[in-house]
Amino acid sequence: MLTKIKFLTAGESHGKALVGIIQGIPAGLEITKEYINQQLSRRQLGYGRGGRMKIEKDQVKIISGVRHGKTLGSPIAIMIDNKDYQNWVDKMGVEPTEENIRKITLPRPGHADLAGIKKFDFDDIRNVIERSSARETAMRVALGAICKKFLAEANISIQSRVLSIGSVVDNTKLNKSDYSNLNNQVDQSKFRCYNLSIEDDMVRVIDECKLNGDTIGGAMEVVALGLPYGLGSYIQWDKKLNAIIASLMLSINAFKSLTIGSVGNVLGSEYHDEISWDKDSYSRDSNSAGGIEGGMSNASPLVLNMSMKPIPTLSRSLKSVDINTKATESAHKERSDTCAVPAASIIAEHMLSFAIADTMLDKFGGDSIKQFKAHLKASAQY
Repeated sequence: MLTKIKFLTAGESHGKALVGIIQGIPAGLEITKEYINQQLSRRQLGYGRGGRMKIEKDQVKIISGVRHGKTLGSPIAIMIDNKDYQNWVDKMGVEPTEENIRKITLPRPGHADLAGIKKFDFDDIRNVIERSSARETAMRVALGAICKKFLAEANISIQSRVLSIGSVVDNTKLNKSDYSNLNNQVDQSKFRCYNLSIEDDMVRVIDECKLNGDTIGGAMEVVALGLPYGLGSYIQWDKKLNAIIASLMLSINAFKSLTIGSVGNVLGSEYHDEISWDKDSYSRDSNSAGGIEGGMSNASPLVLNMSMKPIPTLSRSLKSVDINTKATESAHKERSDTCAVPAASIIAEHMLSFAIADTMLDKFGGDSIKQFKAHLKASAQY
């Protein structure tokens, strides 16, 4: 559903590297590997992460599309080495092997395992695990960071926070001014939550899950500030901003729901955001719509709420069936996090960046940053 920004990722969880290509970023955008690495380090934050985070310290290599710190307008290719590959050379080597590599034959409930082997006619679940793993989202964050940097040229920022871990909920209501510096504040929290007083409760929930060999999910909020009127369109279903956002957000591993704005059993007269005129612009006293009306941005903060299911890889295995013998056994165990909700909120930020960058370029155009800014300035009155 993206029309101006195109991106692809490649690579397996324990393969040599993750590779990504993004096309459509205008020429002249200042970008450095240090900026991208900073965003990648945020993805590795959070209490409840597994042993993989102690191994991988993700660092990008910019291969093409950037010269002397500025984009060229051509496709940008980047790579992230998997340090853990050195422990998986035999299992994940590219060349044919004569070694007897043990096949995984016990699919995990809730994962891509069973559907994946049926779809691709595999007899080894390892072939599914490696690509369906959330390790791939590191590259989405890296590519999305380029989009975030582009959006900063239009004074658009994307912030996020964790709303809940299991039954522990942060009910703090934030206003527009609270959101402006939200990332800097919640990144200091091991859970990326605004209300630090509930951190101990979150620790207890995760520690209990880990002790019992279980996992736990939660919810998060992502907010985009500074959007103009008219990103997206009502003229076709695939041009609606909410549809574009939903396709990206629900592609994130383990994400199960998306809400834009607020929902509830209220009357229309109570729900809809009344319009006022304030000196030289329209204003709203509320934001139930969450920044989108009729499939378009309405210049209010874009507010998204997403839920993430518990990670389906449990050390206390669930019941499964061996794909060869059809015997009932415990599902395969794989190294995993107990909780990845804080990291997921970072991934969500960067997936939203693709949607906003794409619709900004669709509306304003420009082959260079200079042209884009000129178009943006010329359209400011609208």
